Amino acid sequence: MTAAPGYQVRRLYQAYLAVWAREVDPVLTGPQFAVLQAVEAHPGQDQRSMAAAVALDTSTMADVARRLENRGLLARRTAAADGRRKLLYLTDAGQEALTEANDRARRLDKILLESFDEAERERFVVKLKALADRWEGLVEAA
Repeated sequence: MTAAPGYQVRRLYQAYLAVWAREVDPVLTGPQFAVLQAVEAHPGQDQRSMAAAVALDTSTMADVARRLENRGLLARRTAAADGRRKLLYLTDAGQEALTEANDRARRLDKILLESFDEAERERFVVKLKALADRWEGLVEAA
């Protein structure tokens, strides 16, 4: 079992979640961080589009957006042309929280990869991305 790639990926993910919770989660959870990053990159996009961009289902996205709005980090505005669509915008407090969480996340990245030199880090991330792309492709092909 320990040679199975899925088992090792699961171990990595569990460890990552634990250190994220310690290092970054006091500011934002992983999904909250992803949503705020997407909104910063594409302000005024609708909630459904943002859900797809950050790989959340629409009900989870609605819950995350509501929580961020309740914390004053996100503004949800109803689209003029379609009252069912919610357009998302960062608030000033949301920008501050995102900046702090991003600083913490980048420090975490350094901690996680500190055993590699710069060239090894780059190769590792490229291989990790290729593996993720391949495995996502297997899901989409099914």
